[in-house]
Amino acid sequence: MTVTRRQLLARTGAVGAGIAFTGAVEQLFAGSASAAPTGGHDGYGPLVPDPKGLLDLPRGFRYTVLSREGDPLRSGEGAVPSHCDGMSAFPGRRGRTWLVRNHENRPDAAHRVPAVDGVTYDPGGLGGCTALEVDAAGRVHTERVAIAGTAVNCAGGPTPWNTWLTCEETEDKAGTGNYTKDHGFIFEVDPYDQGRTVPEPLTAMGRFQHEAIAVDPGDGTVYETEDAFDKPFGLFYRFQPKRPRGGFGSLRAGGRLEALCVPGVPDLSVVQEPGTVFEHVEWKKVPDPLAAQTPIRFQDFGSGGITHAQKLEGCYWGGDRVYFVSSFAKKKDGSQADHFGQVWSYEPRHRRLTLVIVFGPDTDVEKPGESPDNICLAPQGGLMVCEDGNGAQHVFGVSRRRTVYPMARNRQNIGTETEPEWGEFAGVTFSPDNRTMYVNAYTPGTTFAVTGPWTR
Repeated sequence: MTVTRRQLLARTGAVGAGIAFTGAVEQLFAGSASAAPTGGHDGYGPLVPDPKGLLDLPRGFRYTVLSREGDPLRSGEGAVPSHCDGMSAFPGRRGRTWLVRNHENRPDAAHRVPAVDGVTYDPGGLGGCTALEVDAAGRVHTERVAIAGTAVNCAGGPTPWNTWLTCEETEDKAGTGNYTKDHGFIFEVDPYDQGRTVPEPLTAMGRFQHEAIAVDPGDGTVYETEDAFDKPFGLFYRFQPKRPRGGFGSLRAGGRLEALCVPGVPDLSVVQEPGTVFEHVEWKKVPDPLAAQTPIRFQDFGSGGITHAQKLEGCYWGGDRVYFVSSFAKKKDGSQADHFGQVWSYEPRHRRLTLVIVFGPDTDVEKPGESPDNICLAPQGGLMVCEDGNGAQHVFGVSRRRTVYPMARNRQNIGTETEPEWGEFAGVTFSPDNRTMYVNAYTPGTTFAVTGPWTR
């Protein structure tokens, strides 16, 4: 079954949305206890324009602005940093939630992550993470720096032992700009205690343009996506730790980094049919995880080479498999084929790779939307997808019944009155009690808490 853009707009009223898809959507929720109870909603109705011009939501929902770039951090350490990106929610005491939020700051960021003694890796790096303690009413009790001195912290992911792995989406070395140390690493952040975070990279997990991670709770394997900006594009990795039972600091013991190889498929973009299955895929050891001389994607993996994909982004664990997203592929950029977004799944037990979903516009759309980016399973039985493309920017819901519906729209114009531009969404996540959706607007950096009739 194919859902065209025209059918989608007629069904949901999401004027300007460019999302259509083919594939077995129900597989995205397989084995997920949080997504099982309702089977997924078909939406909450049309979006209502926000008179404050910040965030459009369906009727009955409301938002609270938790934090906004440039405002003072409650800790007094400086200003709220720019470019709010990947984020996750962790359970706190007395029903509160801890949010750990990335800041994808490059050297030109308006507001750096303040360099705080004890949690700063490289004073020349302007990125990092902040941590917020929030109650169910949307009141912020704590807001402080969680790690600083890193660079271009894009996404990452939570661990089963309730820490956050923040990922640098860069390969810049010491001596580039103001950097005094090499970048392109993963760092482990403790949401609860600033003093426990060690501002040193997990070097065995590789140095490359990291995007997101997901952890297999059974054996501790960490899956990693690479959003490389030029050809050859990024790889999909797995890191097998020496201490598979996990726990805070366990990843510092090292392990083995490998990259996915689908024999005969050098570029995942050429796979166009949802449901396509590759049995017994291979994993090849990365020759030099630190990329001392050569970026990993350029390294020699021996006979058969390695499998690349453009714009590898979101990554999460569900049931017995890991899901990962390729936001788009364009032949004009160097990919072997075009698409507007893929969702893949990998089942470790069977070494099986499956193309689950292909996003795409109807052919009569002149300027289609594109690029599913951050994704998360919603407790009401659906999938939430952050859009990162052209035109209006949405958080979309996808139900088991194959309906795509608008959940939120960013109304903050970062362009001009004659040429408006809206920043992407990122970091969508839900509170441990499933009553609040948290999401970031990338620019201007804003963190929202959204509450309402989720079980309706």
